[in-house]
Amino acid sequence: IDMEYYDLLEIPATASSAVIKKAYYLKAIKCHPDKNLDNPLAEEMFKQISEAYQVLSDPQRRSFYNIHGKAAAVGSEG
Repeated sequence: IDMEYYDLLEIPATASSAVIKKAYYLKAIKCHPDKNLDNPLAEEMFKQISEAYQVLSDPQRRSFYNIHGKAAAVGSEG
C-alpha cells in the first residue's frame, strides 16, 4: 500500500486540521486491525493512515510534505 497521504485519508490538499482529524478517526476506526481480524492488510493500512495523520496534523511537517513529498516527509523524522 503506497498512496499519497491526502489520498489515504480521502481529503483534499486544502483540508483544514479539523477535516484531517475527522477523516483520520473515521478511517482508523474502519481499518483498525482489531476490527478486521480476517483482513491481513488492515494492520498495514492502519499504519499508513496513522503515518498520514502524524504528518498532515503537524503544520510544519505538512508544509514540508507538500513541498517535498512523502519520502522526504517520512525521512525527515528526527
